[in-house]
Amino acid sequence: MAKLSFKNVKHSYLANPQNPSDYALQDVDFTWSDGGAYALLGPSGCGKTTLLNIISGLLKPSEGQILFDSTDVTAMSPDQRHIAQVFQFPVIYDTMTVYDNLAFPLKNRGVDEASIKQRVEKIAEMLDLSGSLHNRASGLTADGKQKISLGRGLVRTDVNAILFDEPLTVIDPHLKWLLRSKLKELHQQVKRTMIYVTHDQTEALTFADKVVVMHEGQIVQVGTPTELFEKPKHTFVGHFIGSPGMNIFPCKIFGNRVMFEDYALEVHGEISEKLVVGKAEVGVRPEFITFSNKGIPVNVVKVDDIGRLRIVEVRHKGQSFKMVLKEGEAIPDKDVHISFDVNHTHVYCNGWVIN
Repeated sequence: MAKLSFKNVKHSYLANPQNPSDYALQDVDFTWSDGGAYALLGPSGCGKTTLLNIISGLLKPSEGQILFDSTDVTAMSPDQRHIAQVFQFPVIYDTMTVYDNLAFPLKNRGVDEASIKQRVEKIAEMLDLSGSLHNRASGLTADGKQKISLGRGLVRTDVNAILFDEPLTVIDPHLKWLLRSKLKELHQQVKRTMIYVTHDQTEALTFADKVVVMHEGQIVQVGTPTELFEKPKHTFVGHFIGSPGMNIFPCKIFGNRVMFEDYALEVHGEISEKLVVGKAEVGVRPEFITFSNKGIPVNVVKVDDIGRLRIVEVRHKGQSFKMVLKEGEAIPDKDVHISFDVNHTHVYCNGWVIN
């Protein structure tokens, strides 16, 4: 295992990139701690798979260095880096048994049969595959085949990191939760560095200790699920994480006062007009908006009942806000006003949080 470090890494698929927009990956400077469980989260095209392929050695970055501990591996091939990768679609040998699939990486490295048997049986037990070891892999379900792909990474003791590129894409929805839980359990047992690429926030937040949120080739925030939810450093994080996402609306700063329309807002931290050069916005999650006797007057325009919660859309002039109400919370029928939790009301300038 190893600590993985990116030093000012950039990558462009163009021969002669000139502008930041020409880069699929922009100036990544980040360290993946040895034994950590990470998720790379972001929409399609944000640079997740590019970054993953640079870690594995399938892609050499246009600029920068990759270090495993103190060793520069930037020019090393994938087999020299000792990386295991699990792809969207299970990569297995259908004509082989489950046992032979799991044993294959060890046989290729000349490991003796007794050690192979011991290691394969241990990994099969972890993955709930013990009863299928002597069955042909072609007879397994999609999740069983994906377990084999995972097992081939776990069976080796020389792996520096295991990389997952949207591994649950082809898994039936009712099996996704089970396999995701198994991945979490396995990480706690083997303590290997695991990096999991996904565009699904539920997968990312339930698997990872740290979530790396990417947007337009950049890492915009790294944090625990709680940090990303309660303290988004960028409006994209607020919008992308949460269902519904953060309410983001324009404001103006006068001195140290934050104004929406004619209403002064109390916000988290100290704000100064001098800190704002560009577009100013306020962000507050639906969970931190409540009905009140005074505040911003609104009209209720929509209520969606989703069981234990209701999502309420209200509007002030042309600006809409979404709120999340718990079961039993009343919706006023007249003189409706809303107010915000000051500790979770953030001011952003050009997309980035102030303070």
